[in-house]
Amino acid sequence: MKKILVSGGAGFIGSHLCTRLIKDGHEVICLDNLFTGSEENIAHLKGNPRFQFVLHDVELPYEAEVDEIYNLACPASPVHYQHDAIKTIKTSVLGAINMLGLAKKTGAKIMQASTSEIYGDPVIHPQVESYWGNVNPIGIRSCYDEGKRCAETLFMDYYRQNGIRIKIIRIFNTYGPRMLPDDGRVVSNFVVQALQDKDITIYGSGVQTRSFQYVDDLIEGMVRMMNTEEGFIGPVNLGNPNEFSILELAEKVIRLTGSKSKLIFKPLPHDDPRQRKPDITLAKHKLDWQPVIELEEGLLHMIEYFGKYRS
Repeated sequence: MKKILVSGGAGFIGSHLCTRLIKDGHEVICLDNLFTGSEENIAHLKGNPRFQFVLHDVELPYEAEVDEIYNLACPASPVHYQHDAIKTIKTSVLGAINMLGLAKKTGAKIMQASTSEIYGDPVIHPQVESYWGNVNPIGIRSCYDEGKRCAETLFMDYYRQNGIRIKIIRIFNTYGPRMLPDDGRVVSNFVVQALQDKDITIYGSGVQTRSFQYVDDLIEGMVRMMNTEEGFIGPVNLGNPNEFSILELAEKVIRLTGSKSKLIFKPLPHDDPRQRKPDITLAKHKLDWQPVIELEEGLLHMIEYFGKYRS
């Protein structure tokens, strides 16, 4: 049994990770300021003696004796991270510094939950870990993109300078239960709109592509990455390489929900990537990992989860 800290543990992905770690027999400290996380996401864990929720903002130092740290704390959807851009970048940068400081003090192994957004609007397709990215450093998405890029820099410098045991993953579009209905991300948006027979909002022409990963696949990859040998630190792409246009996603959601929704088109947001697809060769080789839940199966889980919103 390990004692494991999950920052951002009451969020969408963090709560699924906490659940998995408790199921695996570990002791878990869930750290969250509830900016986008929710105690409802972890309500099923609160009676467990191996689970502890701590209301805390990672912009401030935190101390505990732990064996491993998963650093997930940061709003991840454009609606939320652009709401307070300064806080977003402070969460990424100061949060990384504080969690790395805790790892240095305790000797804990620490994972950074980075993002495919560090690739920006890519000129290489699919995206491989060696690609440095094409990111606008002064755009409206920069608080998130550059915050995550800086966090990776900090992890590498703490590794080189202080010998901290680090792991870095880059998470591609992930969806699943416990996403917020007003999350602003495309899968949750489309499912909730379809269930209410509202117009489905497509930004741009809808030909831009994304690769959609179900949350259970991501959690499996995260746990496997944390358990790899000491010499392997990443970064590693974790995502589903099956690529769909936004129009294809909308059509699947309408069909699976039996919705009467119509498609409406609005201007593409500034710096929105035209395509996104992970190369997961490294994850297959090093983690023996690849996604097993395909889009239609995952969408059915989402439709069931958001069923209370059906009109």
